[in-house]
Amino acid sequence: MKTLINLILLPFLFVACTQTKHPQEPTAKQVSSSAVVPQITFIELGSVSCVPCQQMQPILKSIETKYGDQIHVVFYDVWKQPEISRQYGIQLIPTQIFLDQNQKELMRHQGFFSEQEIDQFLHKQGLKPNREG
Repeated sequence: MKTLINLILLPFLFVACTQTKHPQEPTAKQVSSSAVVPQITFIELGSVSCVPCQQMQPILKSIETKYGDQIHVVFYDVWKQPEISRQYGIQLIPTQIFLDQNQKELMRHQGFFSEQEIDQFLHKQGLKPNREG
């Protein structure tokens, strides 16, 4: 009887486990049907244990708040998700990658990237702050 129950439950457990997101995976902003698609995706590839990466965290939050729906900010910890570093060819952390709406790379920067420099780049891409940071 136990074997029969295990055979019945096993496929359900497999499906449940494979559909569960990894806790470190970023989740996209909830976008309603009336929301604007972000013009830029800002990907930060780093680590929670890297000092320059830690210095970038408040900047990421500020940029996300400042530009709202115009930008989608994503952080990947390359030590916890090494496939991402291979996918983007990361050689140094932190690395910032900016993608357009078609996921085409617009710009890549390695190392600490100041908020002022990011603002200048985003302004050149046509983004306007919702508020001054």
